[in-house]
Amino acid sequence: MKPIVQISLDLTNIDEALETAALAMRAGVDWLEAGTPLILAEGLHGVRALRKAFPTTPIVADLKTMDGGYLEAEMMAKAGATHVVVMARAHAETVKCVVKAGKDFGCKVMGDNMICEDMVAGAKWLEDLGCDYIIHHIGYDERRGIAAAGHRMPNPLDKLREVVQAVKVPVQAVGGLSLEQAIQCPKYGAPLVVLGAPLTIDADAFKTADGNLEASLRMICEAVHAQDVPAFA
Repeated sequence: MKPIVQISLDLTNIDEALETAALAMRAGVDWLEAGTPLILAEGLHGVRALRKAFPTTPIVADLKTMDGGYLEAEMMAKAGATHVVVMARAHAETVKCVVKAGKDFGCKVMGDNMICEDMVAGAKWLEDLGCDYIIHHIGYDERRGIAAAGHRMPNPLDKLREVVQAVKVPVQAVGGLSLEQAIQCPKYGAPLVVLGAPLTIDADAFKTADGNLEASLRMICEAVHAQDVPAFA
């Protein structure tokens, strides 16, 4: 598949999310993500607002589902989400319920391997349970805690190639990527490039970053879209 650019709207109010989403779409972003902060703050209203404003754009609802999988996926799909996120650390039955709801309501399922002791095995397990995509994810608190302790901050690129090798579904890498690293993801065989904190969102205040965001996003989108994703990288 050709590379896809997704922006994570890790914001806490609908108006700013809509404004940032419109800017992102002008810059060439392909998918919008209702980030976890937006879902916590605005819930289904945030997803509905994005769907109303962008009727044909794929919308990822980053629920990070751990339980009650069928109902959560159903609610978000009916609100307009085209993709929902379930965690690998959830029970297998929860993942299966999200996958079932995805089939019932026409919504794709993204399995997130964050906090798995074996990230590669976690990704494969999610694929085996029916997830359509894999999110290879180093968590926000984990990264900051390790860095604060004086150690090298973990990076999703560290094992990205191994994750891509282990599964047949598309993979995205999330978690503290620099601009240069995000642009490199397709070269690792991961076609879904996610832009969020710290690239486009203020990671501490969870608001749109200062500066010429639209111009930066346009440059990133052009660089990503110009690449071919190897079948195996």
